[in-house]
Amino acid sequence: MAMYRKLGRTSSQRKALLRNQVTALIQNGRIITTEARAKEVRKIAEGIIAQAIREKDNYEMVKVTAKVPVKDKDGKRVKEVVDGKKVTKFESVEKEIKKDLPSRLHARRQMLRVLNPVVEVPKEAAGRKKNTKKVDLVAKLFDEYAPKYADRKGGYTRIVKIGQRKGDAAMEVVLELV
Repeated sequence: MAMYRKLGRTSSQRKALLRNQVTALIQNGRIITTEARAKEVRKIAEGIIAQAIREKDNYEMVKVTAKVPVKDKDGKRVKEVVDGKKVTKFESVEKEIKKDLPSRLHARRQMLRVLNPVVEVPKEAAGRKKNTKKVDLVAKLFDEYAPKYADRKGGYTRIVKIGQRKGDAAMEVVLELV
């Protein structure tokens, strides 16, 4: 008996498909796909969420000083002349950040092995690089989903059948986070 569904694809294509669908599920909260794919994506997604729940409190708050460029009223960096060269002026700022403990760092890296990097593009800047920002899905898992599902003992996803697809009559389902 097979341990997983092959989904009619080579291993590299199958891994890419599943990574993309797990990433979309974590980012959006629900996806529409076929039943076989949904059952495979569910296994991976539930494992990642369970990992986030286990490691959600394994961090310590650390104070660090960071050099931040000084900006004027228009938001542009202030320059000063040093030895005949224009140099950006910096100021020191103290910040408090979360520092992952070793087990949480390992969990973060395990999640990044599965999740693809996501870039969010605003609608008015579609097709341009300006104003795009990277979405940190691992932080979303630790900060949003882990506290939400902390008291649950599994079963973080739900599969709802929505009928057969018109082209090939494959059973389509909605895979969503509970």
